[in-house]
Amino acid sequence: MLKVASVGGSIIAILALLVVLLKALVGFVGFISMAIKILIVLAFIAVFAAVGFLVFRAWQGNRRRD
Repeated sequence: MLKVASVGGSIIAILALLVVLLKALVGFVGFISMAIKILIVLAFIAVFAAVGFLVFRAWQGNRRRD
């Protein structure tokens, strides 16, 4: 009886560890995907600001020549 309980307990412990590992993995993938989304948004903001700055500099340069 004790040997059967130890085998069943071992299987349950391994399954519990796998569930915890999968839960941590899903959380990690969610964190990484959110970080990538934030980086993409920041890159678009940087490109938009750079284009705006270049337009402003061109506008200032045209104003000085007149």
